[in-house]
Amino acid sequence: MALDLDHITADLRTRARSAVARVVPQRAFAAAMRRIYPRFEPELACVASWAPRGGTSVDVGAWYGPWTARLLKLADRVVTIEANPAMARMLRAGLPAAEIVEAAASDQPGTATLWLPGGGRGAEGLASLEHPTEQSVTVRRLTIDSLGLTDVRLIKVDVEGHEAAALRGAERTIRRDSPLLMVELETRHQRIDEVTGMLAGWGYAGSVLAGRDWVPLSGFDLAGHQRANAHVAERSLFGRLIRPRERYVNSVLFRREA
Repeated sequence: MALDLDHITADLRTRARSAVARVVPQRAFAAAMRRIYPRFEPELACVASWAPRGGTSVDVGAWYGPWTARLLKLADRVVTIEANPAMARMLRAGLPAAEIVEAAASDQPGTATLWLPGGGRGAEGLASLEHPTEQSVTVRRLTIDSLGLTDVRLIKVDVEGHEAAALRGAERTIRRDSPLLMVELETRHQRIDEVTGMLAGWGYAGSVLAGRDWVPLSGFDLAGHQRANAHVAERSLFGRLIRPRERYVNSVLFRREA
């Protein structure tokens, strides 16, 4: 009976959070997400301590724009690439200083099917080119190289398993400018070694924020950590906010080695 009550209580809490989210105006909800998100993504919370100043920063897979908002305070130019049309419209309205490109960053131009998640507000960031769902929309596909960007100093990529393709489409830019690369890597979405091996071939090595310190990815069992902490990743956005100290590391910072 106790287990059933726990499930009922959890369900009621989820329904209550969803009901609250639905009545908050969309732009206000987006602004709240940009403020709240750094609380459980420490890489973003401390971005001013490691990200370069000036130049161009690129935010690939922006969601409600928490990274874009922070990068606007550091970079001279922020180019935000977001495939979800609803999210792109919201970003244009809420972050007018950023250049919003409504498209999916990939390794070839054309069109693609973007699969949209269920779950209401907060789940939009799970839209993916890789994982089919019941709803989808056709979107433009482009390469970062085709945008003709200059002085690129940081590229952040979070596209639910399409990271390798997005980076391949930026190879000329990356080889030319040697930007920092903040890449989401998750064993549940892709083969991590596909990305790390490709970037190693371009002269990059990764590190992760474990606790308060950055440690080399080569000495951190990222796959093992994610398996052990999968329950954290499976929580809702609000569920993770309640327990911000429980970490699920999935962001890797890559720097070109000297």
